[in-house]
Amino acid sequence: MSKLLKILFGSFVVALGVIILQHSDLLTGGTAGLSLGLMYIFNMPFSLFFFIINIPFYIFSFITMGWRFTVSTILAVSFLSLMTSIDIFLPHFVIPSLLGATLGGVVIGLGVSYLFITGASLGGAHILALFLQKKFNFNPGKVSFSFDFSVILISLFTVGIINGMYSILSIVILSSILSYFKGNFATASPNKTMKESKTYSPTAKVSFVANS
Repeated sequence: MSKLLKILFGSFVVALGVIILQHSDLLTGGTAGLSLGLMYIFNMPFSLFFFIINIPFYIFSFITMGWRFTVSTILAVSFLSLMTSIDIFLPHFVIPSLLGATLGGVVIGLGVSYLFITGASLGGAHILALFLQKKFNFNPGKVSFSFDFSVILISLFTVGIINGMYSILSIVILSSILSYFKGNFATASPNKTMKESKTYSPTAKVSFVANS
């Protein structure tokens, strides 16, 4: 399977998870969570907010992770934005909060993990999580959870306390899945991707290759 098809598949899996959360009136973390919160407030498409919010993170990704990873991330974000936009054509349905939180967390966690292994991300805190893992060997699940939890707290008033708690359950599941697969992320991207970054010193490159 070509890398483009892998990114397309990973984005499709995450899109399913996002749609599940949308129909459960739940939030998730990162830029996707901010986008869901803004969607609830302004009643505008998730895909529009998600694409716009990620633009500054593309710059950070290019500087720290190289252009190959950045292009892959832009493709993943674009695919996800397009796929989630089909929700407006789906019939209205409601998913119970507990089921939505559990299923949504699992599906998004698997989709994001697959994208990480492929050498892509969904922007935002995911870029930072991968960067910190490669640079300092931080646990990407814990980094992701810290940012996701903050986003949900900020957006809590849009869904209420009860659904906010279910949203936290969802990111706990998502972060646990990322932590489970973290051993695959460090070796997912080719070494040359990291060498493209202008911020890495020769010592940092050697350290990354050794850790891989």
